[in-house]
This record gives sequence, C-alpha cells and structure tokens, in this order.
Amino acid sequence: MNKKEEFKRFASLHPELIKYIKNGSMSWQKFYEIYDIYGENSNAWSEYINNSTTNNGLNQITKMVQSVDMDSIQKHINTAQKALGFISELTTKTPSTPNIAKGPLNPRPLNKFFED
Repeated sequence: MNKKEEFKRFASLHPELIKYIKNGSMSWQKFYEIYDIYGENSNAWSEYINNSTTNNGLNQITKMVQSVDMDSIQKHINTAQKALGFISELTTKTPSTPNIAKGPLNPRPLNKFFED
C-alpha cells in the first residue's frame, strides 16, 4: 500500500479531521504533509485528533443518556398517561342525560299567569 492510500485509511479512521478542513484552518494537503513527515502515531496529531473516545458518536449518546434524570422522565410519562386516560374517559362515555323525574306532561294554558 502506498503512502497516499495509507493516509486515506488514516483519514477515514479520524473523521474529526474534517472539521478543520471545513473551517478553513487546514487542508488535506497540509494533513498529508504532517502524515508524510511524522506518520500516524505522532504527537503532531494531538492538536487535531482527540485520542479519547469522547468524539465517538456512540459514546456521546451514551453520556447523554446517562445524564438524563429517569425519575423526571417517569413523572412526565405518568402525567401523560393520566391525561390520556382522562381524555379516553371523556371520549368513550356516552353523554348521560340528567335523571329528572318525569311526570305527566300537562301543558299550561297560554293565558294563565302566576297560577291565576
């Protein structure tokens, strides 16, 4: 494998280099020159490559999930369940008519006021 192919492999293993290309502080040519002179395992890369796993997307997600307050989420879920239950009760019950004692319907005469 030639030096250029080795650099391509190295660059694909370190996607964090792209942010330096995008912000204009470095170019692929400059990175290749550093690689050509110092190789892969040099302190020259410490400025550009974070050797810890914090840049790994999966680890960032794991840290984010670990920082979530599960009690707070459970409270919100319980509140949402109660609200959905209440809405479900309102929509599934048939509207009941009030229980009014019904007697015989005798219409009042129209000309009679105040029980005259």
